[in-house]
Amino acid sequence: MKTLSAFLLAAVAFGGLTLQAAAQERVWRCGNEYTNNATLAQQRGCKIMEGGNVTVVQGTRPVASAAPSSGASAARSPAGSPRVDSADQRARDGEARSVLESELKKAQDRRAQLLKEYNNGEPEKQGSESKNYQKYLDRVAEMKAEIDRNQSDIDGIQREIGRLPAAANR
Repeated sequence: MKTLSAFLLAAVAFGGLTLQAAAQERVWRCGNEYTNNATLAQQRGCKIMEGGNVTVVQGTRPVASAAPSSGASAARSPAGSPRVDSADQRARDGEARSVLESELKKAQDRRAQLLKEYNNGEPEKQGSESKNYQKYLDRVAEMKAEIDRNQSDIDGIQREIGRLPAAANR
């Protein structure tokens, strides 16, 4: 009985090895390329790879760029994007500037309103805040945070306006 089970175990192990060996085909290396085509490998004079499995992941080839390889090329628009003539671009820049300036005006007006309500950190108490001082402190802290957010918005808008080209006829 022991010899029968040992024989079956040996047969299963040997069968598994032969199946595994059959699953991995011969692979040849031709420079930086790999192939499992024997006739192609013989034509090219490729060397057979031994030991271990080979996994090749096909990548994409880099596209040759016609742009010069200078630091200024990074700021250019991508290939294939439509060209905009300078008059149209100036019009777009002017429109962007006017939108940003109107947003800046709104944010500055809002800041003035917030500062008036904030009253140097001592806004007027409302309703139940006279009985619940913590509620008043929470509202004051909320007002201060809103003033800070508003100032951050103003700073951001001013940065964006500064990035635009200078207006030609101002």
